[in-house]
Amino acid sequence: MVQCDSLIIRNDGMNPIFQRTRTGLIRTNHYSPFGWRVIVIAFFSLAYSLAHPAEVSGFVKVQAINSGARSDIVNPPPLTGPAREFHLARLVFEVNMHHGWGPGRPWWRIDWPEAEMHFLKGLNRYTAVEPAADSVHIELTDEALFDYPWLFAQQAGRWQIDDKSANRLGEYLLRGGFLLADDVHGPRGWQTFAEVMHRALPNYTIEEIEEDDPVISILYDLDKSIQIPGRRHIISNDGQGNVEVSMPHTPHQWRGIRDEYDRWIVAINYNMDMGDSWEHADDPYYPLDMTSLGYRLGMNYVLYALTH
Repeated sequence: MVQCDSLIIRNDGMNPIFQRTRTGLIRTNHYSPFGWRVIVIAFFSLAYSLAHPAEVSGFVKVQAINSGARSDIVNPPPLTGPAREFHLARLVFEVNMHHGWGPGRPWWRIDWPEAEMHFLKGLNRYTAVEPAADSVHIELTDEALFDYPWLFAQQAGRWQIDDKSANRLGEYLLRGGFLLADDVHGPRGWQTFAEVMHRALPNYTIEEIEEDDPVISILYDLDKSIQIPGRRHIISNDGQGNVEVSMPHTPHQWRGIRDEYDRWIVAINYNMDMGDSWEHADDPYYPLDMTSLGYRLGMNYVLYALTH
């Protein structure tokens, strides 16, 4: 057991975190006498989800704030507020004119829903945090923004944020919010991302996160030599530990912004794709050690934000 401020965190060893099965599910090395019950429950859950499609994303989609404002928002924040003590919020944004839509999905939710479906189950299993089953999709102008203190921005190197929204982001962060920017790649993506952060927090600077800093090591130590790749950047994987990866930009770096109390309020995965390591956790072609690293890194970010 690891004591971390007010949280008790279960440390199960996680070496490795997961083993993949032929069914594509993730399992651990722990034997459970209730396996057959899980199968029965899963069967009836699937049947229920088919009969009640509005309820399959982790909470019942009843009245929602700003619902229907955008056609690409699937999970708007419900009027009832966060579903559990930790409810991940995925940031919705317009795309910079230099970039288009992703392959079949908007860039802001490029790895949803698989990324959340996998990672939040891991967070629930390996920590005492009680996460909602899915993320909410939220814009910076949404009145519910301040109900969700952990904000996840994927492909933030492609975002287009106007001054009003940038000011709102700065207010959110200085009032205790935490932003994780993932999947930011190359000089052009960095310039697009950093320009928005300068408008949001003009009196704060982006700096390197040291390897032993608590924000990336509060629970799990990481092998920081591994660059977490996107699925598309894996050239070959023989399943025996021989993996060839071709990332378009190097090196990978952890960067962030601290507030006046020396607390990290922004963390940035530069030249890394942590979201893909979550999304493809059940994909045998995606390297297991890279999935494990992505899970550990994500859990460190969550626990740091909740305890600082």
